[in-house]
Amino acid sequence: MSTMVDTSFSHFTRTAERAANQVIAAYSTSFGLACRLLGPRHRQHVRNIYALVRVADELVDGVTAEAGLSHEQQSEALDHFIDETHRALAIGYSSDLIIHAFAQTARAAGIDQSLTTPFFDSMRTDLGGRTASTGAPLRFDAAAHQGYVYGSAEVVGLMCLRVFIRGQNIDDGDAAALQYGASRLGAAFQNINFLRDLSDDTVRLGRNYLGTADHLEDEDRMEWVTTIRSQLADARAVIPLLPHDARAAVRSALELFAALTRRIEHSSVDELYQARVRVPDVFKAGLAARAVAATWLEPRG
Repeated sequence: MSTMVDTSFSHFTRTAERAANQVIAAYSTSFGLACRLLGPRHRQHVRNIYALVRVADELVDGVTAEAGLSHEQQSEALDHFIDETHRALAIGYSSDLIIHAFAQTARAAGIDQSLTTPFFDSMRTDLGGRTASTGAPLRFDAAAHQGYVYGSAEVVGLMCLRVFIRGQNIDDGDAAALQYGASRLGAAFQNINFLRDLSDDTVRLGRNYLGTADHLEDEDRMEWVTTIRSQLADARAVIPLLPHDARAAVRSALELFAALTRRIEHSSVDELYQARVRVPDVFKAGLAARAVAATWLEPRG
């Protein structure tokens, strides 16, 4: 009888993981490519994390609104998602396939509410939308920007790091360096996406994450490019401290976003508002190949 229960649970978990994979395939080809470069012991866990993040992000970025939910109902839907996630972390099961997959990863890697709570706090911020009195985009000052980026992106990097280093014997100095690098990489990714999504964020969603004037100026763009490059450099410096089977994927993702940063640098502000900056697929493949080659040449350990 116990064997049947175990088999049933394993089958359900594998089904949940397939659902998580479908979410990734539907929403991010670039992330799917990076995941394929991860060692098999990490790959599914990272997909499980990003599937949960994506579903939560879609919940606050318009899916519930387009479904006709009022603001109060959208907030209730987010509350339910949060409560179910934390319940699953505690008991190891959810009837929601995406949450169930995430809970298996969280329990295996030691991901707890110290990371999920800031993430959901940032998602709740996104439900705020426009300034009620004027209808203008909700503007984030420096402190609000920092808090939002920590919750929406840095903690996701820290979740992935916990997957990568689970079961590893890492000294305190290297652990601190890796945590800093993971946070800086998450922040860089988020800031790049803010610049890529200027029109959608400000016009459709009513959010001004960068805290600048209503229309980004060229000087602001270059200041953000400088900030992002510093964040990417800090993250790049600690890649050799990662387990060998995580480096190629992290390096590939980092260099993709470095390439996006170069394109943002050479785009006018008007171009950024008109179209999302992208890197051609063939160029992505080249970056991935170089990341694999660079990692192959490094010593294992």
